[in-house]
Amino acid sequence: MSDVVSIDPRTGQAVEVVARETTTEEVDRLCSAAQAAAGGLEALGRDGRAALLRALADALEDRREDVVAVADRETALGPVRLNGELTRTSYQLRLFAEVLDEGSYVEAAVDHAGDTPMGPRPDLRRMLVPIGPVAVFGASNFPLAFSVPGGDTASALAAGCPVVVKAHGSHPATSQVVFDILAAAAEKAGAPAGTLGVVHGVQAGADLVAHPAIRAVGFTGSVTGGRALLQIIEQRPDPVPFFGELSSLNPVVVTPQAAAERGATIGTELVGSFTLGGGQFCTKPGLVFVPTGADGDGVVEAMAAAVREAGAPVLLNEGIATAYGRTAGRLADADGVEVLASGAQPTGAGFQAAPLLLTTAAADLPHEVTEECFGPLAVVARYDGTADLFGALAEMPSSLTATVLRGQGETELPLAVSAKLRPRAGRMIYDAYPTGVAVSWAQHHGGPWPSTNSQHTSVGTTAIRRFLRPVTWQGAPADLLPPELTDDYRGIPRRVDGVLELPR
Repeated sequence: MSDVVSIDPRTGQAVEVVARETTTEEVDRLCSAAQAAAGGLEALGRDGRAALLRALADALEDRREDVVAVADRETALGPVRLNGELTRTSYQLRLFAEVLDEGSYVEAAVDHAGDTPMGPRPDLRRMLVPIGPVAVFGASNFPLAFSVPGGDTASALAAGCPVVVKAHGSHPATSQVVFDILAAAAEKAGAPAGTLGVVHGVQAGADLVAHPAIRAVGFTGSVTGGRALLQIIEQRPDPVPFFGELSSLNPVVVTPQAAAERGATIGTELVGSFTLGGGQFCTKPGLVFVPTGADGDGVVEAMAAAVREAGAPVLLNEGIATAYGRTAGRLADADGVEVLASGAQPTGAGFQAAPLLLTTAAADLPHEVTEECFGPLAVVARYDGTADLFGALAEMPSSLTATVLRGQGETELPLAVSAKLRPRAGRMIYDAYPTGVAVSWAQHHGGPWPSTNSQHTSVGTTAIRRFLRPVTWQGAPADLLPPELTDDYRGIPRRVDGVLELPR
């Protein structure tokens, strides 16, 4: 097997050998250990798993300086961004501890035996239980919040599922350091051996998804990578759920009234959004609809000016930088597309990329501009009236987000635009920008394809639902029931004989 090498994207040079690629035999050992740990992790109960998650968060915070230093060297995202990401990561772990404390996520329901219009009904009691060991694939662009200690891991552990993480090749040193911190903290907190595992290498990722102990897969990455994993899952004797976030265009509509009221501000803020983090966010706004006319010109001129002032960000790895250059070139050469502005050019060191702003007509929207370009590029599509706009919106692919920038008090056009975009998006945003994804009870991060399951989110508290399955106990004696389903239990919200009962 080959060495796993950590590369500094600022220089493009290898810095250290982190590990050897994980062998098929080692993947089998880790998955078998996760399977053996499943019962013990569930047996910790909600209180025990909540304590575990809080211990993991504390351990990360205790090693903040070390983690941020390694992650910055390996991703070039900068200490400010990475400190914020570590804070978010710890917050996610603690928030899922609160989900366990609150308990409604198990969807407990009790229907006592009795007569019904259909005849006698047996005693039925239902709740959600852990699905089993979960494979998590770290994302390149979030080395903490969507990687080894990220939301997929936090929600799976909260559900009671052991986790084996496929470390991303862009940040193997960060992944290994964080895993070592979490594994030590989990052992100290009393989690069973095998609760957490990590593998390195492409073949190890394939072996992980194919292993019979794995009962679900969480993935954030490219369409190509997602399809490859889906193919492996489809070839399993027992295909398992695959929760993938694969690509997103995230269209933005600027209404004429918004352009008239604050066009220059919108233009500057849009560039800030699509160049944030080098444009390497799955929620980056990639296509912006701007009205024709003087007011729309003000938006576009402000965007062009901001792009010309933008530096050349360092992208996460050579593959992303190469793909960005190839895709940007194809878009710039597409029929009907013009280059409006370019930012600073790469100096030749590391994996730098020039920000780019393109423009086209909404009435004759080239197919190429409806595809995601991962990196600091956006396309402006100028529309002349609602017919142009609605015709173009009908061509939009599904996305994680859709944004409407309105004028003050404006309702009619935003409602019409929302009706066109809601079937294509998981989050509708108004008078703000899509790049940030708050972690909360009401958050949804997902959408129709290329999200692989439109019913679930990968961010927010309901992400736990991905790693649970329903079970009903019929006619079970009290001593065989989970505590949450016994008659005298009052610790969580439950639906009893059709009536919602709150804890007391």
